[in-house]
Amino acid sequence: MNEHLERLEPQPLWRHFRTLCNTPRPSGHEAALVAILEQWADEQGLTHDRDAFGNLRLCKPATPGCEGAPGVILQAHLDMVPQANAGSSHDFTRDPIRTRIGDDGWLRGTDTTLGADNGLGVAAALAILEDDTLTHGPLEALFTLEEETSMGGALNLAEGWLAGQLLLNLDSEDRGEVYIGCAGGADVVVEAQLPTAPVAEEEVVMRLALTGLKGGHSGMDIHKGLGSANRLLVRVLRALEGCEVRLVDYHGGTLRNALPREAFAVLALPVDQREAALARVAALEAELRAELAGVDEGLTLALEPSGQAAEEALTAQASHLLVAALHAAPCGVERMSSEVPGVVETSNNLGVVNLEAGRFYLCALVRSLRDSATADLAERLKALFELIGARVRVENAYPGWTPQPDSELLGRFCRLHRERLGSDPAVKVIHAGLECGILGGKYPHLEMISFGPLIRGAHSPDERVEIASVAEFWDLLRALVGDLAR
Repeated sequence: MNEHLERLEPQPLWRHFRTLCNTPRPSGHEAALVAILEQWADEQGLTHDRDAFGNLRLCKPATPGCEGAPGVILQAHLDMVPQANAGSSHDFTRDPIRTRIGDDGWLRGTDTTLGADNGLGVAAALAILEDDTLTHGPLEALFTLEEETSMGGALNLAEGWLAGQLLLNLDSEDRGEVYIGCAGGADVVVEAQLPTAPVAEEEVVMRLALTGLKGGHSGMDIHKGLGSANRLLVRVLRALEGCEVRLVDYHGGTLRNALPREAFAVLALPVDQREAALARVAALEAELRAELAGVDEGLTLALEPSGQAAEEALTAQASHLLVAALHAAPCGVERMSSEVPGVVETSNNLGVVNLEAGRFYLCALVRSLRDSATADLAERLKALFELIGARVRVENAYPGWTPQPDSELLGRFCRLHRERLGSDPAVKVIHAGLECGILGGKYPHLEMISFGPLIRGAHSPDERVEIASVAEFWDLLRALVGDLAR
């Protein structure tokens, strides 16, 4: 499948990307791809090993005469975000990604995420390793696991394992830019068993659905004013409290690092309040669509008979407290950076919210350029949900990446960018969880930069990559690896 990818240039890179598209690799299911890459390394005569967590390293010795050059680590993560459009039957653990080339020069998946994040970084590293015409110093390719769900690979990376001095992270998504710093983050997980009461005969069970939002990356897209399905549906539930609604269940979002595109709630409400609720929902749909006009215009909001019986719903008090806590929870941009103009400093994404049989679950992702602000916002969420008796834990915390604007590595990249593209790259700090912060904590001596091709819509089925930017990215990467051997 995806034979058309091998007709694109640079051919070696796209050939490897085809392998990644044809090999299912959502977080936690990277084993099949690791086995393929190990077999490929054996065929290429490259050494390879794994650390205790399963992160994969491929090594290639320096070109003769370049043994004294600093070692270069090409770093990317193997997993991808599994998001599909509503109605898609795609199984991310079994089915290949079906790619398509548009007339506009962009490559997309078909009703699913593409996996360009970070498959193109992996493919580029593999293409560098097999390029026998390139003069280079000692090379290591580090492929980490479970980046999209927990940063698990980086967090559990073996210390004293990597030999290189310079790290090229290939997980950025803007052409003409190079990243030298990133946000840290932490997951806030909330769980509670909430009291329920029987659905009365005089109550009707309805299903409330909010769909049609764009979604996107919970870091890089958090400032764009896109709708959050969990934020908006909770707002609707809050507005419906005058109709005496009680929550039966709730399902919103699928990943803590993706802006939720859809959310659904099943409600019990008095029969005599049904018409008032329908009218309120219709008015709220118009209100929300007006607020999102020009930014996220696909929103639809519908209240319909659920089509299934429900025996229990939250008590009126429990439903009120849960909706109130969710409505009060920080969501979106919390603060802009005063040191890096135009960059978000601190944010929170209400990524996954579930309620079933009284069991409530929330996973939020807090991010900040300041580790102290990450900890503080996580503590605020903890304090809020403890007020309703929930159990809250903060986990998978990872540090930010402190910029080194005067590094020699950055200087070389900028010089090559000017020589080859005729312009200086924009030097950036990103409000997203690149693995560089974690890697730098384990290997403090590393000089690091991050760059990549132009990718848009990451973490959503709208994910796409500009094909021309991939060739530009490859040319810069190849030139930089060669320049670092001098």
